Amino acid sequence: MKKYISTLLFVLLVLANGKAQQGKENPRPVDKVKKIGDKLIRETPFAYRLISPARNERFNGLSFVDFGAAFGKGKAAVAYAYTQLTVLHDTLFTVQTAHNDACTIWCNGALVYDKKGNSNIAIVRDERSMAMSDSFRVLLKKGSNDLLVKSATSGKEWCVFLQPPSEHDAVLNVRQPYPEIGLKYVKHVDTSVAALSSWLICGPFATTATAGHTPEKEFIFGTMYPGLEGPVTWTIPKKEVLGDVIGAKAWGTTYQWNYHNGGVAWAMQQLSELTGERQYRQWAVNFCDFQMNGTPFVDYQVNGLRAYNSANAMVIGSRLLDFTLAPSLPLIYRLRKEKGFANESIYKAYIDKMIHYAQDGQIRSEGYFNYTRTTPEAYTVWVDDMFMGIPFLMQAGLYAGSPEQRQLFFDDAASQVLDFAKHVWDKDARLFMHANYSSRPQVKLPYWSRANGWAIWAMTEVLMALPREHAKYKAVLDLYRDFAGSLARYQSPGGFWHNVINRADSPEEVSGTAIFTMAMARGVRLGWLDRKKFAPVVERGWKAIAGEIEEDGTVHKICVGTMCSEDVNYYMTRPFYDNDTHGSFAVIFAGMEVQKMLDQQKQR
Repeated sequence: MKKYISTLLFVLLVLANGKAQQGKENPRPVDKVKKIGDKLIRETPFAYRLISPARNERFNGLSFVDFGAAFGKGKAAVAYAYTQLTVLHDTLFTVQTAHNDACTIWCNGALVYDKKGNSNIAIVRDERSMAMSDSFRVLLKKGSNDLLVKSATSGKEWCVFLQPPSEHDAVLNVRQPYPEIGLKYVKHVDTSVAALSSWLICGPFATTATAGHTPEKEFIFGTMYPGLEGPVTWTIPKKEVLGDVIGAKAWGTTYQWNYHNGGVAWAMQQLSELTGERQYRQWAVNFCDFQMNGTPFVDYQVNGLRAYNSANAMVIGSRLLDFTLAPSLPLIYRLRKEKGFANESIYKAYIDKMIHYAQDGQIRSEGYFNYTRTTPEAYTVWVDDMFMGIPFLMQAGLYAGSPEQRQLFFDDAASQVLDFAKHVWDKDARLFMHANYSSRPQVKLPYWSRANGWAIWAMTEVLMALPREHAKYKAVLDLYRDFAGSLARYQSPGGFWHNVINRADSPEEVSGTAIFTMAMARGVRLGWLDRKKFAPVVERGWKAIAGEIEEDGTVHKICVGTMCSEDVNYYMTRPFYDNDTHGSFAVIFAGMEVQKMLDQQKQR
């Protein structure tokens, strides 16, 4: 009897050890993605560091001189700014400018721009660029060219902005030969000064001198000029210290304001709900609070210091869905799920602004419901914007205070799915093109994996909340099923999808694979897809993804953020990074949805 009991205990121990070992070798999907969440908790600082902004040596973006910060405001005055533009060959170059009041510009002593009068600074912030009110053309000679700016103020604003025309984030095959800007080659200017600033300034002077002030006639260091309130000389503009994010990688950080970090917070909220572990929810709270409580600081940097490209600047007045509706998902989700938290009023005010933007602010294709963009040309429909806008519309519907409001948002979301398809769904390939140009609709862009993922993800968000009796439910479901069936054809034997879906010679990639796996897992669980056909597709996809997640939560094979291009080779050669949140948040969602699907299968 003792021998029998000992044998039985031994067998039970072996079985238990076997199951434990099997659990280590094949962890549950949710346990696998918890490692990503744990890494985020360990490594995200949610803080700013103070920096002295690096000087851009190339004149390929915005350059400005803030005379008001250097000399003060409140009195009518004139001041000068000087720099050099250096080119390798004679170049006819266009410069855009915006300024207050009167402004005169000389290049190599020749007048190239002159505008009189009293006016405010006129800059229009576009999606990823700044549009300025005036421009001039200048012939730059080979070598260094002197640029002298004279700026007047009536006592209010006092700043001059210069930039080359924007490329509107177009993918160019030939690099634009931008001039070098700065004081590097100016005689008697030490390299330590040239490293600090691209500009020298001198002033303020009285506005009464009709023949111009001495800096217009000579350029001498160590000389004092008769200024408005006493002698003045050449110096550099006031140097500001800015707050910047900590530990930025080539792809960014885990807590900048953008759609993929907002997506991480949204994933962490739902990971906490699925596991019952509060630390993931707390990370999401920390992300949201950091953005909302920090908005006054960001606004000061953007509008006070004119640091338009400073950390998290896109939270202020952006006109791009990547920085408006999509990163707001964890904010509106928290408002839906939690009541009475400390800074709820700040969240509500921001979400009210985003709801208004969703309805009336974001441009749409003429005659259609779908959102569109002005980059890289007017008007370009990006399949990305199915995710950037539609999930927020569905959340806004669930957050709405009345059935009528909910209906409006749901109608908009469903209509957008179908209208996006009219632009970017290729019926022959049964795949989504990355984008479509309204002026050149016949041009077919490549079938980039993650962009196709944004499309199917948006469809699932609509189908999960849209009533089945809705007039457009069946059309959305039919598109989802057709697309899922098409995608299944392209899954590699190892479970991945390639970065360009229909190009088996392009690299296998994690973020697109994760989104497809997540969206199909939802379809199997919720009855939209045939379980026998698609559950194996999901399981192969998850196995491939899980193999790219390390024990410390590192995720491999994530394609960097990508603009749109007609050139398929652009997509074939995009760099991949570890832990890029473009992919890691999709992996967390995939793990959760696969877990739900597997749990449901066990109960059947």
